[in-house]
Amino acid sequence: MVCDEVTGRLRAAGCVFAEDEAALLRDAAGGDRVRLERMLAERESGLPLEQVLGFAWFRGLRIAVAPGVFVPRRRTEHLVELAVAGLGSGDVVVDVCCGSGAVAAAVQAERPGAVVWACDVDERATRCARRNLPGGRVGTGDLFAPLPCRLRGRVRVITANAPYVPSGAVALMPPEARDHEPRVALDGGGDGLAVQARVVEQAPRWLAPGGVLLVETSREQAGGTVELMSAAGLRARVSRCDELDATVVAGRRD
Repeated sequence: MVCDEVTGRLRAAGCVFAEDEAALLRDAAGGDRVRLERMLAERESGLPLEQVLGFAWFRGLRIAVAPGVFVPRRRTEHLVELAVAGLGSGDVVVDVCCGSGAVAAAVQAERPGAVVWACDVDERATRCARRNLPGGRVGTGDLFAPLPCRLRGRVRVITANAPYVPSGAVALMPPEARDHEPRVALDGGGDGLAVQARVVEQAPRWLAPGGVLLVETSREQAGGTVELMSAAGLRARVSRCDELDATVVAGRRD
């Protein structure tokens, strides 16, 4: 199959970066025309490119992803940037709502001395996370439920890219997300803060003194996230990265 044909089919399917995607698909197929045709048909059906390829690049790492698993966004790299700042050997880091484990994998790669845990309620996600954290600590369950009790009061950093899209706005998301990513990873309830509220309420009992909870949110919802943290007794501040269009609220346990 010639490159122009692949590019044309992708362009007809509505892919904005058809030429770039064609090159990636052809490279992944490795000259196997049958595999290329299968991957091309999957992409034409609307399956996210990362799920078709089986991986996404995240903070320089090749992160394995699979159909039905949330695809890590580049803006979430800001969450990692804040998490690794000041992190030392032996410090415990917990990533809840971990999805593919991209955040946990990046923290582990950049701070190999840290003790990193990853948790998600979706078994498909944790299967993927185990691929990205070989030999790592990955648990399936609701928020902090998979963690051993011995970690209470000992966690230096908690990261959470919890779903924060308001329920009514999920239908307005691009088809790649709303049709091919799990609703549980997108839908944050009526105001988008429902899952965040549960994370913030439970986090203080796990944080060590001086520990930090980092929650990715939107620019519009940051004020609500700050209020949740303040109500939970955490000292909150907003961190904004315009380059990545990323907003994270940090809440410190004093």
